[in-house]
Amino acid sequence: MVFGGNSFTVKVVNKVLVHAEEPCNVHWLPFTNFDLLVPPFDVGSTFFYKKPSHGSFHTIVDTLKASLSRTLSLYPPMAGQIAWNGGAGENQIHCNNQGVEFIEVVADVELKELNLYNPDECIDAFYQIAIITNGLISIGNSLYMMQVTKLKCEGIVIGVMVDHRIVDGYSANMFISSWADMTRSKTPSMIPSFGRSYLNPRSPTVYSPLIDNVFATFVPPSSPDNGLTEEDDDYVLVNRIYYIKGEQLKRLQLLASKNGCRTSKLVAFTSFLWKEVALSMEESGKHSEACNVVVTVDGRRRLSEGDGEEKDKLMASHFGNVLSMPYGSKKPQELKDMSLSDIAIEVQGFLKTATTKEHFLDIIDWVEEQKPLPLISKAFATGEMSFSVSAGQRFETIDQIDFGLGKVTFGSCHVPSERKDCFVMTMGSPLNNEDWQEDIV
Repeated sequence: MVFGGNSFTVKVVNKVLVHAEEPCNVHWLPFTNFDLLVPPFDVGSTFFYKKPSHGSFHTIVDTLKASLSRTLSLYPPMAGQIAWNGGAGENQIHCNNQGVEFIEVVADVELKELNLYNPDECIDAFYQIAIITNGLISIGNSLYMMQVTKLKCEGIVIGVMVDHRIVDGYSANMFISSWADMTRSKTPSMIPSFGRSYLNPRSPTVYSPLIDNVFATFVPPSSPDNGLTEEDDDYVLVNRIYYIKGEQLKRLQLLASKNGCRTSKLVAFTSFLWKEVALSMEESGKHSEACNVVVTVDGRRRLSEGDGEEKDKLMASHFGNVLSMPYGSKKPQELKDMSLSDIAIEVQGFLKTATTKEHFLDIIDWVEEQKPLPLISKAFATGEMSFSVSAGQRFETIDQIDFGLGKVTFGSCHVPSERKDCFVMTMGSPLNNEDWQEDIV
C-alpha cells in the first residue's frame, strides 16, 4: 500500500469493538453550548515507541484492550454515538456502550525510516487504514477509534482518533492519560465530570456584543472545498511537523517583548507565525486580502473563578469542549511593516477579551439564543485566509503517556488530511521540555 509517495505495506491483523466493562448504564448526554461551537470533524494523537523491553505484540494488544475497557467505564461518551434523541428533539450523545474501534495492524517499515517531518507520507497511513476498513466516515459509527501498529523493528505506534464534538484537546489528553495509567494498573489522576448544570445559560440570557466578533452562524459554502480548485496551487494544504529548540523560543520571546514587558512563548510564536503567513501571502500577490489568526483559549479555570474549590474541581475535570476562539485580522502589508513586538501587542489585545469569566458566560448565553443554527469561529466563516493556534504544552507531557512500553520516542497530534482549515498545535518535546514540536496543517 502506498501513502503520499512513501511505499510500505500496512496490513490489518484484527479489528474488533471494545466495550466498557459492565455494568453499563445506558443514558443520553446533551451537548453543552460549548460543544455546539465545534463542527463535526475528527482529531487524533499518535505515540511512537521503540521495541518494548518485554512482552509480545499479542500480549501488548491484549493488555491495551483490557485497560481500554476499564477506562471506557469511566468515560461512557467515548463508547457511545451521536444520535437523534426524539424525546429531547435534538442530537445528543447516546451513551449506549456500542464500543470503540480497536484495530491491530502490522507495517513493513522501521521507525527510523518514517519521514516524521511530513505526516502526509507516514502518519496518515496509521489512520488511513481505519478509513479503508470502516468504509464510512473517518472513524465509522464510533466516536472513538484506536489503532495499534507493530513496525518491522518491533516498535509500536498507538494512534487514536476522536470526534471533536465530544472533546477538546484537554479532554482528549485526560482520557489518554487515564488509559495509560490503567494500563499500568495505576489509579487515574483525575476522574472525569460530565455535569451540565454548571454550564447552563443564565436566566434571562445576557451577553456582550463583543461575542459577535468571535463566533458567527455557519453557512456551508456552495463548493465543498470553500471555492478552491486543484489548480489553485496557492491553497494546497499539507501537514508538516517542525521542531523548535528552547533557545529559539527564548529568542522569539525577546524579539516579541517590549519596554521590559516579557511576552509569553505562545504569544511570541503566534506573532512570528502570523507575520510569516502574511509575508507568504504578500509574495503570492495577495497583499490586499485579510490574514486571520485564531488562538484557542480554555475556559475551565476562568469559569470557576471566585466560585470556590468545588467548582474548581468540577471545571478542571469537565469532559467536553470549553473553548473560545478569539482572532486578529490584518492585511499582509500591515503585518509586513510591523515589528514582532508590535504584532505581539495585537495578539495580546484580542486575547485579552477572551480571558475573563464573563466572556465565557457570555458565550453560553449567546449560543443559547442562536440554537439550533450551526455555529463556527467567525474567522473561519469569512472565507479569508485563517489559521488557528492551539497550545498543547499545558497538557500532560508526552513522555508521561506511559502504556508500559517505555518512554515515548515521538508523539504528535493529528488531523485528517481531508480537513480544509489551517491548524497549528504546539506541543512539548519528549526529548527536552524546553523544546517544542509544531504540528502544522
